[in-house]
Amino acid sequence: MSTHAPVNTGGHEDAHEAHHGHSHGHEASHGSFKSYMTGFVLSVILTAIPFWLVMGEVFENKAVTAGLVMLFAVVQIVVHMIYFLHMNTKSEGGWTMMALIFTLVLIVIALSGSLWVMHHLNTNMMTMTPDMMRNVP
Repeated sequence: MSTHAPVNTGGHEDAHEAHHGHSHGHEASHGSFKSYMTGFVLSVILTAIPFWLVMGEVFENKAVTAGLVMLFAVVQIVVHMIYFLHMNTKSEGGWTMMALIFTLVLIVIALSGSLWVMHHLNTNMMTMTPDMMRNVP
């Protein structure tokens, strides 16, 4: 037979909330049902439009379609970070956003460097004709 009487923790509960960055009594820090539904609806729309662009063959130029699909993907990443991961400039004193920016810079450097190397390898590699391939040992 246990009773759940309030226990004086001497301020430990506030320290726990400050340490972990959340409070069990505040729903705003974890998002509301409305914000999750907004994120879900935006995610569905941002998935359906590129699907329609590809399956409906809306543009003849495949590069335009690929560019639009990538643009929608970037927008969807932002929607997920805001509505589901609750990232903003105020969370954890801005360090979350700084870590995200650092990660994005590294990704841009790695991807652009990889594409640059692959382009130059493709440009500078000697192409082989079928006659040349037959003479390969």
